[in-house]
Parts: sequence; structure tokens; C-alpha cells
Amino acid sequence: MIGRLVGRIVVEEPDGSVVLDVNGVGYELATPIGAVGRARAGDSDDSVVLFVHTHVREQSFELFGFASQVERGVFRLLLGVPNVGPKTALNVLSALPPPELSRAVHAGDLPRLNKIPGIGKKSAERLVLELKEKLPRVAQTAEPGSTPHGTRDTAQRLTAALTNMGYRPAEADKAIKTLGADDIAELSLTELLRKALAYLAS
Repeated sequence: MIGRLVGRIVVEEPDGSVVLDVNGVGYELATPIGAVGRARAGDSDDSVVLFVHTHVREQSFELFGFASQVERGVFRLLLGVPNVGPKTALNVLSALPPPELSRAVHAGDLPRLNKIPGIGKKSAERLVLELKEKLPRVAQTAEPGSTPHGTRDTAQRLTAALTNMGYRPAEADKAIKTLGADDIAELSLTELLRKALAYLAS
């Protein structure tokens, strides 16, 4: 199984999937939105370190990349929740990085969890039930040598996601200003990103 890769991002799609060039071999990985921006640098200026979860099915072999071992650990916890598959788990981590997810689950914040694509009322209740005791311990685990997960401020995370997609910081800032404070406070990162991209494409 592949557990960790260090390489250079050569392709990055809006949905978070990337191709990581490792010594001339391109690995295709699905990642949470913003994970590449949170990942720590590798040995060279343009390389990054991604922690990998290898997902093997009968007909497929998929790789999922994460900025830290904590993020990967939370992804694996999410996969242990009934009816939560890899795509939904990525949606959760794209909308709520581990510290925010931990707070939402611990507070039983069902409305916030309901806003995540693929998470309905019953799924949100199941997340709280299954993860309330497990998630805080994982999400708060310190990782020696790793960089912080990035700012907790939603606007800054949205800026990072947009610039990772190739937009200039000025363009990202302009798009975020059109969203308004209420949207930034209430909507998930996935929804905010969709709105910002629609503005930038107009």
C-alpha cells in the first residue's frame, strides 16, 4: 500500500483531484479542496508531501491524498460511518477541515453538517453519533514537524483554494468580496467555492 508521496503537482483540477509527479511517475490522487495549499513543502521548492490512503475495490484502485496524517485519519474515520463513501468523505473534509469538523460534531451542529453535499439529515445525525467520541482525539493530535493546517478563517481558506486553481490573489479577493459576510459565515466551503467560480467565469 502507498502511504506517503513527495512530488510536484503537474495537474490540479477544480474538484480537488491532482496528478503528482514523483520521479517521473504521475500518481493521480483525489484530495479535499485546499489540501494542496495546506500540505507542507518537500525537499525542493516546488514539491509537496501528501499522505495517502489507498482504496482498493474489486474493480478499482484509487489513491486519496491529504495534507497531514491527521487529515487522513479523519478521512478513515469518516469511511467507517455507515453509508459514507470516499466521495462523501472528501466533501466533508473540503467543507470542514478536521478542527472545524470536530467542533461541529461535538456541538451536534446538524444544520452545518446538512450543508455538506451528500450529507442529509440522517447522515448528519449518524456522523455525530459515530464520531463524537473518536473525532476530537484524532483532530487534535499534534504532528511533529508538520505545518499548521492553515487558517481557520473561511475567507482565507477560500482564497487558498482559488489560488491553487490558478487564479491570481487579486481575482480571488474580488470574487470573495462579492459573496458577502453572511454567505461566508453560513455556507460550506464547497458552496462558497462554487459561487466564487461562477463569478469568475462570468
